[in-house]
This record gives sequence, C-alpha cells and structure tokens, in this order.
Amino acid sequence: MYPQSKGIAGAFVFRMLQGKNIILGISGSIAAYKACILIRGLIKAGAEVQVVITPAGKEFITPITLSALTSKPVISEFFAQRDGTWNSHVDLGLWADAMVIAPATAATIGKMANGIADNMLITTYLSCKAPVFVAPAMDLDMYAHPSTQKNMDVLRSYGNHIIEPATGFLASHLVGKGRMEEPENIIKRLEEFFASNQELAGKKVVITAGPTYEKIDPVRFIGNYSSGKMGFALAEECASRGAEVVLVAGPVQLDTKHPSIRRINVESAGEMAEAAKLEFESANAAILCAAVADFTPLHTADVKLKRGEEALVLQLKPTQDIAKGLGEAKRNGQVLVGFALETNNEADNAKGKLERKNLDFIVLNSLNDAGAGFQHDTNKITIIDKDKATEYPLKPKSEVAADIVDRLVQSLA
Repeated sequence: MYPQSKGIAGAFVFRMLQGKNIILGISGSIAAYKACILIRGLIKAGAEVQVVITPAGKEFITPITLSALTSKPVISEFFAQRDGTWNSHVDLGLWADAMVIAPATAATIGKMANGIADNMLITTYLSCKAPVFVAPAMDLDMYAHPSTQKNMDVLRSYGNHIIEPATGFLASHLVGKGRMEEPENIIKRLEEFFASNQELAGKKVVITAGPTYEKIDPVRFIGNYSSGKMGFALAEECASRGAEVVLVAGPVQLDTKHPSIRRINVESAGEMAEAAKLEFESANAAILCAAVADFTPLHTADVKLKRGEEALVLQLKPTQDIAKGLGEAKRNGQVLVGFALETNNEADNAKGKLERKNLDFIVLNSLNDAGAGFQHDTNKITIIDKDKATEYPLKPKSEVAADIVDRLVQSLA
C-alpha cells in the first residue's frame, strides 16, 4: 500500500515522514543526548525538524549541536535577540504536522497537563494544532509517582500520544521503568501513525454528540448530563484519519480542533434528527453518540411558567428516533453505529437496539461502571455486532474513540 524504506535501526518501516514538519521539544534530562540520534533519523526519513528547547535542556545539549543537525536556528526564548525579534509559538503550531517532546521530564509533563506556559516549549505545545507525542524520561520513582501518572492521564485525555518509557539502566544507576524510548522506536511510532492516518481519506462521517434540550418554556428544558466529550473525541479521531467529519452537536461547552470537522449546532432532538438525516444521505458512515431525549413537551409555553399552588403536569410526546430513521434509510455500503447507555440488562438491551434499528454495531457503556458515562474523561465500553461482543478496559475517551474508529474502519472495508 505504501512504499517502504529502511529505518535507522535496519528494520523496514513505512516511509510516511517524507515532507512532514516536525517540532522536536527537548526538556532538561540527561536523555537529551538522544535527541541528536532522533533528529538524524527524522531527517533521514524525509522530515523537516525544528527544535524548541527549554532553558534546562540547554544545560544538557548545546543549541549549536542541534542547529548543525537540523540546519535551523534552535528556538529557546520568546525573543531571539535584544532588538525585539519574536519567535512566534502560534506560527510554529500551525506549521507542524506533529510535535514530539523527547525527552519529556516530570516538570514539563506537569506544566503541559496544567497549562503552565512559562517557557517557549509549553507555549508552542498549547498552540499546536497537530498531534503531539510525549516520550517521558525520568527516574523510576518519579515516573511511578501518582502525580506523574495523573498528569499523563490528563495529557491522554487531551488527545496526546504517550510513548511509554522503557525499562532499563537509568542515570541514577538504578534499573526500572523511566528510560526514554529509543529514537528508532519513536520514529517507528510516528511512521505508523502517519501510515494509518489516512485510513478514512475520501470518506464522510456524520457524528452526533452531546445532549438535546427540549423546551418547556423560554427558560426551562428537559435535558440530560451528557458533556459531549465522547462524540467530540470521535470527531477528532475520524478527522485525524483523513475523514470529512460533520459533527451535529447539541448544547455543550466544547470546541473542535481539527480543520476537517464541520460543526452543526442544534438544540432539540428534532433539529438533530433533521441535520443528521440530511447529512447521512451523502455520508459513508454515521456514529450516533448523542444522548437524545426520548420525550419532548407536547406544548411549549411562550412565556415563563409561574409557580402556583397546583402541581404542574407536563404532557410529553416521543421525539423522532434518529437511529431508527437512519437505519431505515441506510443504503448498501453505508455503516451505521449506535450507542447504548444502560443501567440494567445492559447486553440484552444493547443487542435488541442493534437489531431493531438496523445498526452495523453498537457501543455499550453502563452507568454501573465507575468512571464511565456522562461527564467523565474516561469510558468503559463493549462493542457488539451481530456475531460477537468485545469488551474493552476503562480508558481515556480519546483512546476509546480510537478503538471505536478502528472498528469503523473494519466495517467500511
């Protein structure tokens, strides 16, 4: 499928870095010496490399060495000269196809996780539109510390790719996990990412996300606790793999990042159904992740309802069944994916929904699983199709999205 070339370690890897712009972030670790090998490998693979280094990083490796390897001035400070020449982290973030932070110290990981933008590397990271890969390097106890693990979980939830450190002999003369992954393996990870990055090229995917609000009066509504995080993670994952994504989003406080995502904001189940139906006509697939209200008020008051002595009775009517409607309209070759959030008889209810609504597969999550469901940054799912059910452990929603899109790619193939 792709032309191959020999990697720097002698293994054959996909040559997918040709012409790619890579920001290499270097922080203050003894493992900074490996950056020279990493730069040489990236350039040999056809990439253009711009180094951004922290002040502490310059204590371990000199900018002159790095500049000689990249043929570019090394960026470390916000201002390059006293005359006011400014290094734009915004322009860097737009230029890059990927950012690799190797080595990433515990301090740098903590700053990334908490948005502490006190150096050029962190401001560049916060401005970067491209995928970010983080290769930790530190002593084994620092790596195992709960604060470090928590910060890495936060980075994963943001969609960053963690390149796990290896186990081996460390600078402290101890042996354990914390050794920065070898440069050839980092390059292989990048090659594999870009090789799989276009699996959905030429495909249109419609995704629904978030809750719907069903108006009672101008200030009150029937809704639910959906944050939209799972649907937005799916949109970013599909777009990162080359798809044209139409995201039909209910009322949520989230933003999209990828330029290939076209967002349609809706409020009610009726509006979501109308948009999804229209966009599905020309789509290859739809993922129905939204928590759509099952009922909407029969009548909506034009003015705010006042408190009275009598009980207020609301008459409700069923909303449009988006999954059923798209299932009935589905053509050969189109793939339809549903979600089932259950509290009891989870598997049976999900299988019933799969069959009734003509879905290709359904993603089950249960409110009985800790850390899954509404508002969380993690989720625990089971993917069910007509033949089998595949369970997955609790993961950040960005990783759950990757599992679901992997299954979508199989179905489209």
